[in-house]
Amino acid sequence: MRSVRKEYTNGVITIVWQNALCIHSGNCVRGLPAVFDTNASPWINAVGATMEEIVNQVQKCPSGALTCYKNTEVEDTISR
Repeated sequence: MRSVRKEYTNGVITIVWQNALCIHSGNCVRGLPAVFDTNASPWINAVGATMEEIVNQVQKCPSGALTCYKNTEVEDTISR
């Protein structure tokens, strides 16, 4: 399988998914279905929840296939 890294953003936070690390535990889908929906395309909807909800759910990924980061451009804008 070819390793794929995909990023999904809502402008404030970016969710990163790496297929080679994913063990398909389903924690993301069960925990935050408004963001993680395997029946949708794309399957990650970064506008489906708040930043806090996304961060909390991503931290529950047992394999590390899901990570996220705050977009620095938005942080810079907010701090001005």
